[in-house]
Amino acid sequence: MKILFANKFFFLNGGSERVFFQERAFLLKKGYDIIDFSMEDARNFSSSFSSFFVPNHDYHNTGGSWNKIKQGVSFVHSSVAARNIEQLIKKEKPEISHLHNIYHQLTPAIIPVLKKLGVKVVLTLHDYKLVCPAYMALKGCEICTACAGQYFWKPFTTNCQSSRGKGLLLALEAMWHKWQKSYDNVDLFLAPSRFMATLTAQRISTSKIRILRNGIDLNEYKPTFVDKGYILYFGRLSEEKGIETLLLAHKELKEPLPLKVVGAGPLANILQHTYPNATFLGYRSGQELIDLISNAAFIVVPSEWYENCSMVVLEAMALGKPVIASNIGGIPEQIDDGRTGFLFEVGNKEELLDKMQMLKDNSQLRLDMGHAARKKVKQEYSLDIHCQELLGIYDELRN
Repeated sequence: MKILFANKFFFLNGGSERVFFQERAFLLKKGYDIIDFSMEDARNFSSSFSSFFVPNHDYHNTGGSWNKIKQGVSFVHSSVAARNIEQLIKKEKPEISHLHNIYHQLTPAIIPVLKKLGVKVVLTLHDYKLVCPAYMALKGCEICTACAGQYFWKPFTTNCQSSRGKGLLLALEAMWHKWQKSYDNVDLFLAPSRFMATLTAQRISTSKIRILRNGIDLNEYKPTFVDKGYILYFGRLSEEKGIETLLLAHKELKEPLPLKVVGAGPLANILQHTYPNATFLGYRSGQELIDLISNAAFIVVPSEWYENCSMVVLEAMALGKPVIASNIGGIPEQIDDGRTGFLFEVGNKEELLDKMQMLKDNSQLRLDMGHAARKKVKQEYSLDIHCQELLGIYDELRN
């Protein structure tokens, strides 16, 4: 079976790319022919199909007025991506296409091309783009579902992006693809959480949505159950991640454990100056990050937006660590409250403090929860289970 894998980034840019590359590696190992489609970038991994990749587009640097117009058009509909993928399909003749993060750089313009050429189309939902033109279901720092999969002019009228220009472009993009019925050509949408499936059903028929939880390679993430007595946060340092709620709670922890913060983002500098009680380690990856997780007492995921199926949570649980996390989005599906970790009300510093204090004061509870977390990941989120289900989905679509 030949399978086309499409994602706008061909390097590890975030959680969606980790899912993309895990699936791709698994299928290659099983002997399937994988055809890559992405965007050119100096950080890309090697691919024998890179000659078909689209030119790099950085929408943060648009230049003069005429260039902004051209960039705006390509932001909505990439004719280059549509042309290149058509050439690639005609040359390689895949049976299945699996799309991940394609918005803006590749654009949904590629979907009708795939359908026209008889390729079955699967799209994994990593964010809320289908129901929220701005991806994240946020207005400023507040949860917002006003667009509800149909009122796509609202990013402009409500100015939810604090930029009328950006809001207009996002609104036009969403309305264009709704009018063009671009997503009608997708055969099946894969939702990594029940929460994502429910929210997406505002726009897409439930008959076209299948829940497929993210998977994690248990051979790569092997627990040691070592506890060196520190709390760990790892992720983006931005408002929607709730990092400041954690930092405030940590300041009030009695006889506090050290707090290590791993990650980069727009709040990095101000947080380091405001909260000297925490150790900011910057961006870490690979074995260095695995070691930091493995040696932590517990992990805190204080998100204040609709997390889908958090890879941070899965990585921590796979390494045998209890997780204290916000009760929001798909996170409650991952964490069994009181067994594999704790849930707390979004933004509730006092409740987070209580849960942190409980784990700080009870090392045996941390160990027991860590073992339970590893067991849950093994039973429900292993990459083997995930990819076998994925192959079953491919077979269904082919028959």
